[in-house]
Amino acid sequence: MVVIRFVLRFVFFLLGLAAIVAIVGGGFFVYRNRAETSTIVIAEGVPSIGRNPEDIEDVAVGLILQARVDEINTPLSNDPASVAFTIEPGETAQSVGVRLQEMGLITDGELFRRYLSYNGLDVSIEAGDYELRRNMNMVDIGQALQKAKFEEVTITIPEGWRAEEVAEYLTEEGAMDGGLFLDVVRSGAGIDHPLLADRPVGATYEGFLFPDTYRLAVNSPPEDLIRRMVDNLAGKLPANTFDLASRQGLTLFHVITLASIVEREAVHSEERPIIAGVYLNRLKPDSLEPYLRADPTVQYAMGYQPETDQWWKTPVTLEEYAAVDMPYNTYLYPGLPPGPIASPGISSIVAVLEPQQTNYLYFVASENGFHVFAETFAEHQRNVEAYQQGQ
Repeated sequence: MVVIRFVLRFVFFLLGLAAIVAIVGGGFFVYRNRAETSTIVIAEGVPSIGRNPEDIEDVAVGLILQARVDEINTPLSNDPASVAFTIEPGETAQSVGVRLQEMGLITDGELFRRYLSYNGLDVSIEAGDYELRRNMNMVDIGQALQKAKFEEVTITIPEGWRAEEVAEYLTEEGAMDGGLFLDVVRSGAGIDHPLLADRPVGATYEGFLFPDTYRLAVNSPPEDLIRRMVDNLAGKLPANTFDLASRQGLTLFHVITLASIVEREAVHSEERPIIAGVYLNRLKPDSLEPYLRADPTVQYAMGYQPETDQWWKTPVTLEEYAAVDMPYNTYLYPGLPPGPIASPGISSIVAVLEPQQTNYLYFVASENGFHVFAETFAEHQRNVEAYQQGQ
C-alpha cells in the first residue's frame, strides 16, 4: 500500500507540473504571437514605442506594468507648477527613478524604471536640465526626459579661484547673472547640506564652490549651481574625512580654510602636503611661530586691484602688508583667517587631512615655483637672502 500511495503521489505531481508548464508555455506562445502584430501598449492612448516581449521575463514585466497601468497613467498632483530636474552624464534610469520618487513626482522609482526599460526609453534618456511639472504622469515624464529642453552651457571652474572670479566667469560665459550668484555666495544662506553644518554664523559659501566642469541650463538659479558644487565636493572627499580632520584638531570648515591657502601657495602638487604640514605646525598651541604669514590671505584681503586688473595683487611688498589691517591678514592676526579665501581642489584638501610630518616652520619660494623649507628662523633668513636676492 505504501508503494502504491507513493506512485500515485508521484503521478499526480508529474501531472500538476505538466499542467503548469502547459499553461505558462501556452500563455507565452499566445502572448508572443499576439505581440508579433502589435506591440503591447502599457499606457492607454500613447503611441506604441516599445518592443515585443522576447522571453518569460519580458512577459512577467509586461503583466506587472499592465496590472499597475492606472498608477503609471495617473499624476500625483493636479498642480501644474514647474520643477527643475537635472540628469547628470552617465546617470542610470534607476538613479533617475529614485530621485523622481524622492521629489514627489512619481509613486515608485522602480516601477518607472521598469516602464522605461520595457518601452526602450531607458537607453535614450539624455543628460541635461529639464523643466518637469507636478501634474505629469510617468508616461509624460518618460517622454520629457528623452530630450533636454533648456539651452545649456558648459563651464569649467579652475582650482584656486575666489568667488568673485567665478561670478565674473559665469557672466562672461552667459551662464547666469554673476552678480546674483555672488549675492547668494556672500549670504551663505539657502543651501542645506551636511558639509555646511559646522560653518560659523555668517560664513559665506567661499571655499565650498568645488572647482570642476559643470553643465547647466542658461540662467538657472545660483542656488542650483552652488548646491551641485557642494554635492560634488562631498562626493570627492575621502570617506574618513571627518575622522582625519579631528586628528588634526580641525573642523571641516577649518580644513577647507587651510586648504584654500595651500591651493594658492603651492605651484607643484608634490609640495602641498609639506606646505600644509608647515601651517599645521604653526597652528599648534606651543608653536614658536603662531602667525601663518601666508601671502595669499593678504592678497585676498586687498581685493580687486583696478590699476592692474588683478584679484590677487602681485607682487606685494611687506610695507603693503602692514597697511592691510583686516582679520584675513595672517601677518597681523595669528591663527587661521575667518574663512576660506578660494576654492581648493581635492589634492589640497587631502594635503591638509594627511600632511607630511616635518619640523618645518618656514618656507620661501625659489626658482620654478618650488619652495625651500626651514626649521628655524635663522635658517629661513639665510634662505630668503639666497633665493629672493637671486644668489
